[in-house]
Amino acid sequence: MLMDFPVYLPGFIAAYSILLIGASSPGPSVAMLIGIATSEGRSPALIATLGIALGSTTINILTMLGIGLLLSQVSWGMTALRVIGSAYLLWLAYGAFKKALHPPSFQLVSTTKKSPLKYFFAAYLLQVTNPKAIAFWLAIASIGATDGAGAEIIALFIAGAFIISFSCHGAWAVALSANPIRTAYAHARRYIEAALGVFFSFASYKLFALEN
Repeated sequence: MLMDFPVYLPGFIAAYSILLIGASSPGPSVAMLIGIATSEGRSPALIATLGIALGSTTINILTMLGIGLLLSQVSWGMTALRVIGSAYLLWLAYGAFKKALHPPSFQLVSTTKKSPLKYFFAAYLLQVTNPKAIAFWLAIASIGATDGAGAEIIALFIAGAFIISFSCHGAWAVALSANPIRTAYAHARRYIEAALGVFFSFASYKLFALEN
């Protein structure tokens, strides 16, 4: 019951502190937002942000159910996850290098007609296969912020975590889609896309090379 919330407050604060660091720090998800926000605009970037936040929520729920802990103990499970994540990062690298070699036409007001679902599912898939995010949630699970809690406390914890993830990544999306940033991107998009390609390639290599 919610009247028991004060008992769980210290655990909430500790868990949310870890999540805040993870969601704010640059990584594959932020790199994706850079590409979307600067080339497509704010709306697609915020849609991708929703995908990232729901991906984080998915990991949160699975971890609370014990699946995240199981994956951390079963070597083939984590290996499969790394292979999927590594392959997807390589695909993102290919797309970034392609844009660097053949930059698409750029307008400050995006006229893209692409389905919003494209951005949502791309971001969601990246997040749920992101070992960095999984590692953060395993660390959060070790705190036991909701151990013994009822459904209301657990729901409150999940909702708060979603808000933190969406807010942190949304701040990146809003900042990166501002006209001055997009104008700067228009003049340097070859170099930015090339840098993103290098980052995604390196992240793919590091992910694939992780020891079991």
